[in-house]
Formats: sequence, C-alpha cells, structure tokens
Amino acid sequence: MTKLTEERPAIVPKAATQAGDIRARWAWTEPAVWTERMLTALENGVRGGQWFSLIDKVYTPANLGRAFERVKANAGAAGVDHQTVEMFEACLEQNLEQIAQSLKGGTYRPQPVKRVWIPKPGSSEQRPLGIPTVRDRVVQTALRHVLEPIFERTFAEHSYGFRPKRGAKDALRRVDSLLKAGHHWVVDADLKSYYDTIPHQPMLGCVAEKISDGRIMDLLEAMLKQGVMEAMREWQPEEGTPQGAVISPLLSNIYLSPLDHRIQASGKEMVRYADDCVPRALVA
Repeated sequence: MTKLTEERPAIVPKAATQAGDIRARWAWTEPAVWTERMLTALENGVRGGQWFSLIDKVYTPANLGRAFERVKANAGAAGVDHQTVEMFEACLEQNLEQIAQSLKGGTYRPQPVKRVWIPKPGSSEQRPLGIPTVRDRVVQTALRHVLEPIFERTFAEHSYGFRPKRGAKDALRRVDSLLKAGHHWVVDADLKSYYDTIPHQPMLGCVAEKISDGRIMDLLEAMLKQGVMEAMREWQPEEGTPQGAVISPLLSNIYLSPLDHRIQASGKEMVRYADDCVPRALVA
C-alpha cells in the first residue's frame, strides 16, 4: 500500500447518505423486511403503484423471529389450542420452521379465534375481544411488518389511531391547535361496532389497490374468515375483523383511508384517533 493510498480519505458515495436518510425516516420499519433497497422503492414508488412477490418476505426466518419477539413482548393469553407463549417458545425453532413451510407451500390455515367479553370502560356494556393462537399472532405480526409501510406512506396526516410514532396525545395536540386557530364547532363521531362490521370484500378491495401478490391476498382473506370460538360454539363471521387480532388495526386504517382523504379534500379539518380501541373522529 503506498503512502498516497494510506493518506487518501475514504470516498463516501452519495447514495450512502441518501440511504441513511431514508432509514432514518422509516426507522420504525422492520429491518428484517425493509432493506435500504426496498425503502428506496417505497419512497420512489413502484411501477403502477402495485407491489408483487411479497409472501417470501413474510416467511423469512428473520422476520418470523422478530414477529415472535413482538408477540412475546405483548404477552397475551393462549388461544383455542391452549398453547401459551412460553409453550411456543420451548420449541421455537421447530414452530417457526413449520410456519415458514406452511406459508411457503400455501397450506397455512389460521385457527379459530377465541372470543371473550371484557368490560367497556365508563359503561356497563361489554365489548368482544378476539384472541388468536400464538401461532396466528406470529404470522399476523410478520404480515404486518411487510404491509404496514406500504399503506402508511399514503395515510392522511390527520389520522392518529394505531399508527407508528403517533398516539392519542398527538391527536389532542392537533385538536388544541385547531381550537386556537378559530375552529369552534366540532362534530364528535363514534364508529360503533366498527371492527365487527367491516365488509370483507370491500376491505380486500382496498388492500388489492396496492398489493398484487395473490398469496398475500389469500392469506388475508383466510384471516378475515377464520372461525370464532365462543362458549364451545364455533361460527364463521361474514363480516368484520376481530378486535385483538394483530392485523386488525392496520386493516381498520386501510378501510377508513378513503374517508380520511375525502374529508381532507372537502376542506374540513378532521382528527381521527382511537378511544378504547374504537375509532373516533372530530370534524371541525
């Protein structure tokens, strides 16, 4: 190595800075799925706005491993198979490999959701909560890792419910700023039984506007149609997505996104958030 070579500073390509900037903007995404190359495609847009060949991103060992870590961190009860997070972890490598092979082979089928009823804060009413199995929670988390950034990119600015790096306090700050700006008439809308009444086919149609991977669509449809087990009785829902399912908050935002943009285009100011897992909207 010559002296000239030793003293010459390393040249940092321009793309490196750009890639670092992109990663910083999307720091919340799962790096096991969203590489620098994919994030660049996300920001620049893909041909026709359609994403193909995503299922292989769902079942990679790295993504499934990260998905389990999140499921474990959230704890939660066992589903209809009575398998706890600890029991699943005891044979973790084998369980994740079985999931990967079933997703790859197209044989994965979600098990029924266990439905329980929990008190609704501030009311004598109860609301249903769906508890998927640990296995299904891992798959839904891995799928959410893949899909969420694609749709997050186009969600309206005034949407705060169940979104990365956003929460109820951000929504309240926005409401406060609108009041200070002179908006004094407010309509408070509570979307009652929203999760239980989302129509399946229109919902899948909203997803299909950006996702052209048929196996992803089949997987989502299977999740929407998975059975519900309640008091030893099993039935199949014709509409809705279970409260408590990992994928449900994302699907709820996808389905409400056209409404968000329509309100925005009308010139009205709206703040949409989630109160006790129920979507609400304030329109000024």
